[in-house]
Amino acid sequence: MATNMDKAFYQAPQGLDQIDEGDEPALEITIEDPEAVEIGIDGMPIMRIEEGEEEEDDFNANLAEEMDEAALATLAGDLIGDFENDVSSRKDWVQTYVDGLELLGMKLEERMEPWPGACGVYHPLLTESVVKFQAETMMETFPAAGPVKTQIIGKETPEKKAAAERVKNDMNYQITDVMTEFRPEHERMLWGLGLAGNAFKKVYIDVQLDRQVSMFVPAEDMVIPYGASSLETAERVTHVMRKTENEVRVLQHSGFYRKVELGTPINVMDEVEKKIAEKLGFRASEDNRFKLLEMHVDLDLPGFEHKDDDGEETGIALPYVVTIEKGTGEVMAVRRNWKPDDDTHQKRQHFVHYGYIPGFGFYCFGLIHLIGAFAKSGTSIIRQLVDAGTLSNLPGGFKTRGLRGKGDDTPISPGEFRDMDVPSGTMRDNIMPLPYKEPSQVLLSLLNQIIDEGRRFAGTVDLNTSDMSAQAPVGTTLAILERQLKTMSAIQARIHYSMKQELKLLKEIIREYTPVEYTYEPEEGTPAAKQSDYDQVNVIPVSDPNAATMAQKVVQYQAALQLAQTAPQLYDLPLLHRQMLEVLGIKDYQKLVPIAEDMKPRDPVTENMNILSNKPVKAFIYQDHQAHIAVHMSAMQDPKIQSIVGMNPQAAQALQAAMMAHVFEHLGMEYRKQVEQAMGQTLPPYNEDSDEMQMAPDMEIKVSQMAAQASQQLLQQNMQEAQQQKNQQMAQDPLIQLQQKELEIKQQDLQRKSQKDASDAQLKGAQIQIERERIEAQQETEGAKLMAKTMLDRDQTKARQESEGFRTMAETQRHQQQMEMQRRQQDQKKPSKGD
Repeated sequence: MATNMDKAFYQAPQGLDQIDEGDEPALEITIEDPEAVEIGIDGMPIMRIEEGEEEEDDFNANLAEEMDEAALATLAGDLIGDFENDVSSRKDWVQTYVDGLELLGMKLEERMEPWPGACGVYHPLLTESVVKFQAETMMETFPAAGPVKTQIIGKETPEKKAAAERVKNDMNYQITDVMTEFRPEHERMLWGLGLAGNAFKKVYIDVQLDRQVSMFVPAEDMVIPYGASSLETAERVTHVMRKTENEVRVLQHSGFYRKVELGTPINVMDEVEKKIAEKLGFRASEDNRFKLLEMHVDLDLPGFEHKDDDGEETGIALPYVVTIEKGTGEVMAVRRNWKPDDDTHQKRQHFVHYGYIPGFGFYCFGLIHLIGAFAKSGTSIIRQLVDAGTLSNLPGGFKTRGLRGKGDDTPISPGEFRDMDVPSGTMRDNIMPLPYKEPSQVLLSLLNQIIDEGRRFAGTVDLNTSDMSAQAPVGTTLAILERQLKTMSAIQARIHYSMKQELKLLKEIIREYTPVEYTYEPEEGTPAAKQSDYDQVNVIPVSDPNAATMAQKVVQYQAALQLAQTAPQLYDLPLLHRQMLEVLGIKDYQKLVPIAEDMKPRDPVTENMNILSNKPVKAFIYQDHQAHIAVHMSAMQDPKIQSIVGMNPQAAQALQAAMMAHVFEHLGMEYRKQVEQAMGQTLPPYNEDSDEMQMAPDMEIKVSQMAAQASQQLLQQNMQEAQQQKNQQMAQDPLIQLQQKELEIKQQDLQRKSQKDASDAQLKGAQIQIERERIEAQQETEGAKLMAKTMLDRDQTKARQESEGFRTMAETQRHQQQMEMQRRQQDQKKPSKGD
């Protein structure tokens, strides 16, 4: 099998070393067993040839070599037409941008109107705003240590933390030391971003440099349809490139471009390009370079159609990169723009869009669009003020034709008196100066008002120290800063997001060129990383999207420190102070304020030494916690240590609190181990940095239920062990043994007394039974007597009642007889009717 090693796809080579020397035939290497071949230096693999390598070379091949000329001509015509339409759609935006470049005052203007030498100064509002934006953003996004920090994917472990540190060091090393063009290109990008509102970065592999690069592309060289919302969704992205005749020839001989005759470069500078050059002070006569259009577009190319699983053509357009020489319309290259193993054919991104203020279309607005009118008005007013001062200091006017003086053409010096010939009358009657006025105070006030409004709108106005009070709370200062910098904070957040996309593209390229595994152990502190390290982390900018300036960050941390003073137990004070030092830019802040995350596993004696030295300590899950706790408790109970520490009560209290906190940390981890033993299985992995376990809700419920049972078993087991230990301690103590013997004697005495009491109680019970029987017999006798007496009393009562009854009856009868006799007597005393 013959394998041809082609150049990379990302970027065309630009060096003379890519030209085939002479007419010698290309070198071909025939490999019988590709799986057994590795190419490397000193045992370090650089390339491994596997089956399918030839297919990958064909995948990255220039498809224009296989297409016929008619199809290429049609393709070029269609794409150039689309390019012209895209250029027309952004005409107004470009025109405003070009006109605003003049307001930068990059070239001196010799004005001839209203008179030669009139004021040609430009107000620096626009330039001042751009310079401030560039300086502030550069300091925020590119610190001295590098612009990259890492973010761990998934659960944080010590291995991932070490991998993240290696990736951060490697990326910062690549950007600051290897990619020497990154910082200058980044500064140019920020300048263009502030002015035009748009700037682009192109991330690719430079074959000549044999490494990744990130180059700035001006907004005028990136043409995107107006209706597009982003680079990712745009149907067409065109990068306008300019290359010399020799550069194009190098690319053709290297095989990156087709070997077609282009002739000499045609002067293709359009009106916009000429105006941009003239506004910036350059001579725009001609451009002896080829104008290449690198178009990232979706196409349904004949002969390379998309097919479904059944082999049928679907008509779906696939992403390609088509390079066209605009002057001749020749297609230089057509290459696929998706990854070989991507069945979905997702478009690969090579550009990053930085935006200032989003507008209605794809292109954002910059300072030229936002405050260009303010700068233009300020320039007009300041010129009027200077010209008014000039006219006021050197006034002109009218004089009579016959008035003559010696040396008419030379100005009068201070203190000089010159002879004049007056034809008639006085000199005053022969001269009339024009009524020029002094510079207007109204215009000066209007100028200040316009400039203040422009600075405030651009977000570059400075906060006056007189507006703040030294006694003002930090929260008030922070609120004023936030309101003052709100616009810039929003812009910084957009830049943070775009830079994150740029670092993501760089990470993918750097990862591809990183060894899969180490063939050696890297030294500590070296930026070396491996591919698996890059798979575990994300790279993000060090800039803070929530704070635009260092002053704002410092005030935020001052507010946090004030809150921490009210409730210090709620805050990690070492970490808070460490972050404050980092914001202030203090070198070696890690050494100044060590925190628990920096600690490594130590033996318990070393931990005691660190606690006595007021250094942080940390427990790790795999340590022998019982041994650590025993050593720490022994140190706390040591009388020598207590006597020395006790000399400073405040220090003793702080040391005791630190020691107990560390002991409690070991105690918690030991309790976790014991619960796992009782459960018969391990709990989910423990995160030592965040002190938490991440698990799904249903998993957490199951673990809680199992832990509840295990904790009860552990509680009973610990209680039994505690009781056994207590019994053992009591058994070994002589005093306890003596007390136990005395207790046994007391128990024996108590037993004898109990037996005696029991016999006495039995005897007393018999006596009580006899007395009870006697009382019962006596009660029976008394009862019989009482019954007899009761019967006798009843009989006597009955007899007495019967006697009383008879007597009552007799009295009643006698009373009735008396009443009857009285009635009869009354009847006898009444006279009869005859009487």
